[in-house]
Amino acid sequence: MNMSGENMPQGVLQEIEKLVRELNDHSYRYYVLDEPVIPDAEYDRLYRRLKELEEEYDYVLPESPTRRVGEPPLEKFEKVKHGMPMLSLDNAFSHDEVRDFDARIKRLLNTEGPVEYTVEPKYDGLAIELVYRDGHLYKASTRGDGYEGEDVTGNIRTIRAIPLKMEVSGRIPVEIDIRGEVYMELDEFEKLNGQRERSGEPLFANPRNAAAGSVRQLDPSITASRKLYLACYGAGTLRGMEFSSQAEFVQWLKAMRFPVPAAMRVVKGIDRAIDVIKELEINRNSFPFETDGAVIKVNDFGIQQKLGVRTREPRWAIAYKFPAHRATTKILDIQGSVGRTGVITPFAILEPVRIGGVTVSRSTLHNWNELKRKDIKIGDTVVVERAGDVIPHVVTVVEKERTGLERDFPIPGKCPVCGSKVIREEGEVAVRCVSLHCPAQVQEKIIHFASRGAMDIEGLGEKNVELLYSRGLIKHFEDIYRLDKSDLLELPRFAEKSARNLIDAINRSKRVSLTKFLFALGILHVGEYAARVLAGNFRTIEDLYNVLPDRITGIRQMGEKSASSISTFFSDEKNLRTLESLKSLGVTIDNPDFESGRKERLPLEGTSFVITGTLPEPRNEIEEMIERLGGHVSSAVSKKTDYLLAGDEPGSKLEKARSGGVKIIHYKEFLKIAGK
Repeated sequence: MNMSGENMPQGVLQEIEKLVRELNDHSYRYYVLDEPVIPDAEYDRLYRRLKELEEEYDYVLPESPTRRVGEPPLEKFEKVKHGMPMLSLDNAFSHDEVRDFDARIKRLLNTEGPVEYTVEPKYDGLAIELVYRDGHLYKASTRGDGYEGEDVTGNIRTIRAIPLKMEVSGRIPVEIDIRGEVYMELDEFEKLNGQRERSGEPLFANPRNAAAGSVRQLDPSITASRKLYLACYGAGTLRGMEFSSQAEFVQWLKAMRFPVPAAMRVVKGIDRAIDVIKELEINRNSFPFETDGAVIKVNDFGIQQKLGVRTREPRWAIAYKFPAHRATTKILDIQGSVGRTGVITPFAILEPVRIGGVTVSRSTLHNWNELKRKDIKIGDTVVVERAGDVIPHVVTVVEKERTGLERDFPIPGKCPVCGSKVIREEGEVAVRCVSLHCPAQVQEKIIHFASRGAMDIEGLGEKNVELLYSRGLIKHFEDIYRLDKSDLLELPRFAEKSARNLIDAINRSKRVSLTKFLFALGILHVGEYAARVLAGNFRTIEDLYNVLPDRITGIRQMGEKSASSISTFFSDEKNLRTLESLKSLGVTIDNPDFESGRKERLPLEGTSFVITGTLPEPRNEIEEMIERLGGHVSSAVSKKTDYLLAGDEPGSKLEKARSGGVKIIHYKEFLKIAGK
């Protein structure tokens, strides 16, 4: 591409530069100021003229609006380390807690005088970092875990509110990381959900999820098709320039044509800050975007630096959370939805009601225990609550409105999606579908089936499974072994070599051990260790067909829940037909583990764990570690429980373990026992 503009008529170069300036100015007026000065048709005419010149002379300026769309889809998002951590904010849920925040600051500063604060609406969107070098957008990334996020530069370029180049009329730093919130306005959110409902796609729970889902698209053209906005409010790394306060920084952002938070105020003293919070709460429904609170920051950057940060939060800022929106409406029907892991969740179809600027027509009911506890029936008048980051839920039934015609919604005996039988284990709230063919969960099961610890089909990861499923090429496990290279060559991202490699990997997977095959099936409570135990006790897969729970519980390492789940799985005729079909397609199952007896004893072999409370690592990862090291995880404390692993804020299981004499351990002790 001709990046220098050499050998181009001077008049053409000047016209391109003029068109870019004009179009970017019109985008700023439309998307940031909401004050368009030309009709859409005129903007489109200018845009077409610019594109014609760029294509004819093979010359595109870095800040050209035509660079906002048209990048090819990504295979995956690359990771990006933030120059400075993107910290989260501590929350306050009352005005007294805001005053406590002010008192802590004064104590740390050893002052009694009023502190100057900025107060602004808290946008309920996706946190983003924009890295600019010499005034040009270089990279954009999500917050991630605060230290490392995902590179979404191509998608962020499509958001017209974001400058690709800073306004040169002011001072520009050598490098600056600008932090902000990408969000979707309420009207656009409802429009998008309406389109998704008509096309049979899952609905977004709230505008924040819609914004996050739009930014985290591998295809930038999907992001470009959705109307997204940005509010910039902070900075990370900054070189070549200094600011004295938050207010000065925001004014500079405005001069550089960045969108900034609506209604930001600078106030002296915490009482005045609380007055502004009250005003924002009163006016929250008048904003076109979702706001779930207010952010209070110390204005002076020097004082901010002096106050410093805690582990994950700055000491100089806090988020005040508004109370959730509530409204009264009627339950027209109750239905069950099936998640990707097979859990069936009841949800209410509501008489549409406007709550906090969004029309709500359905609400989660969580589970059947919750349904029974709140005595919720079809036909009830109910109070529905909606917080910004929470799916709407029923708070309570208005019993005085009952007519006697209301009716219960019982636990279904069959899956509402595929009609297979469901299970509900003793002591569990979850109701599950265990069918291998359930459309609601088949993609997740196929991804697990092909994973490294299972059938180990290299090249059949999440994105390729989604692609093959969406094109109708794989609907069940068996379809993997019906794939042909010619099928793959018709798909995007597949060329001769990649198609051949995937077919070769599929063929290699046809010979598999019983241990890996059992794990690949994704049977509830059957991890890698349980699969190995089963393979050590059953010579062939056929020996498990229609197995009774008592046969499984007779194995020392297997518990009642595992036995029930295994028996249910191998008693389902559809599942057995799938296993026979896989064998007919060439899958051969060996069993070197049958009665082989391992010489090495795993660190947690034969031990039973129950987990409660919040732990330093995700619970599912800890459960997988326990199973991998030979242990067993149960959901309820019993006489068979060896250890209760207790984290922060443990539940009632802690008291039950104490009264039952179960050994209680904490995370560090657990790691020692596990040999970590």
